Amino acid sequence: MNHDRRKFLKTAALGGAATAAGAHALPVTQAAAQTLSVGEPREMARGMTLATLRKPSGFSLGLRTERGILDVATAEADFHEGAPTTITAVLDGQGNLAGLKRLADKARASAGADRYFVAERSAQFGPCVTDPDKILCIGLNYRKHIAEMNAQVPKEPVLFSKFNTALNHHDGTIQVSREKGKNFDYEAELVIVIGRTGRNIPEAEALNYVFGYCTGNDFTARDLQARSSQWLLGKSLDGSGVIGPWLVTSDLANGDNLKITLSVNGEKRQDSSTSDLLFNCKQLVSYCSDYFTLKPGDLIFTGTPSGVISGYPPDKRAWLKPGDRVVTSIEKLGDLAFTLT
Repeated sequence: MNHDRRKFLKTAALGGAATAAGAHALPVTQAAAQTLSVGEPREMARGMTLATLRKPSGFSLGLRTERGILDVATAEADFHEGAPTTITAVLDGQGNLAGLKRLADKARASAGADRYFVAERSAQFGPCVTDPDKILCIGLNYRKHIAEMNAQVPKEPVLFSKFNTALNHHDGTIQVSREKGKNFDYEAELVIVIGRTGRNIPEAEALNYVFGYCTGNDFTARDLQARSSQWLLGKSLDGSGVIGPWLVTSDLANGDNLKITLSVNGEKRQDSSTSDLLFNCKQLVSYCSDYFTLKPGDLIFTGTPSGVISGYPPDKRAWLKPGDRVVTSIEKLGDLAFTLT
């Protein structure tokens, strides 16, 4: 490494530490700076259930209310409260979060309230996070799932990734008929959504970097997954990272104790709790941050419980097929459905 490059890295590390500590930061050594988290002190949304609404004009932030889902972009255009109008803006700290409540109040009180609220049953949802920098996934992270797979208990989290082209939404479709795989499987999953930038985050601080949680499904082609020791082919098909419809802020749900179920065509297949996680939410956030800078909007799929098709005896495995409808449900986070075509 040349001198200029070394000097730049040292300066960047010190700058990140100063950002995390704020105005009262003390001088630190280069070695110490490398172990500090770099989270921004800005406020994260609290007490909110958010969504992405698909509209002809593009994505709009949705805010769940008793009246229905507030179409924030439409309300903001009329009432000018300075509120963020997309989920990306919320995660990036843009706009006035308090403006969301003001928008909801004004929209509810207006004569044309129906213009601003969408009924949940008729809403067209997009992915609840639309532009993650990273989609990280954890394998073999439920104790009973490890047992059903006859796998060795991992000593550290098993990581793999998906591409952004895998992102999919509630009531979306996965076009398995055009894929080269055949052995299609479901994986109900709790998804962590990161809300602050951080690296080398201590476990004790990790949950302070969590914006919220959403329901997810790590749809998998098992035959492609098994082609090599790398799982990427089977895990990152288009549409295979289904998330939503709701993004629930972390103060409204304990990610380590939520009931999680999955059904196929109305038949329950998975029935568990995130309390069976081998590595819990704060451990996963901390561990991932040891190797990558986590950024607002990054997703961590935390693993799937027992009951997957690949855990059945070979002669009992009825792989998913076109026409199947899969519904993943997580307590406090809602139901996430998709259909195979």
